[in-house]
Amino acid sequence: MPYTYMLRCADETFYTGWTTDLYKRLKVHNEGKGARYTRGRGPVKLVYWEIYSNRSDAQKREASLRRLKRQEKEDLVKSFQQTNCLQIP
Repeated sequence: MPYTYMLRCADETFYTGWTTDLYKRLKVHNEGKGARYTRGRGPVKLVYWEIYSNRSDAQKREASLRRLKRQEKEDLVKSFQQTNCLQIP
């Protein structure tokens, strides 16, 4: 199942991506083997995710999340944390 996700890096920046295995991808990011952006910015923390029925929708949502302003991302994460248990599905 495809996921769109956001990570908070150790330097307080956000990284947005998509994956079919959220747990494995988070592990790879924290091992410094993930996306170039997260290397050297770890450890990273999973702060937001959405589940999609297909890869295309997950990728489209990833692109739209990347275009959000920082405060919009902060607000989205805050809202998500208030309504969800931050356990990896």
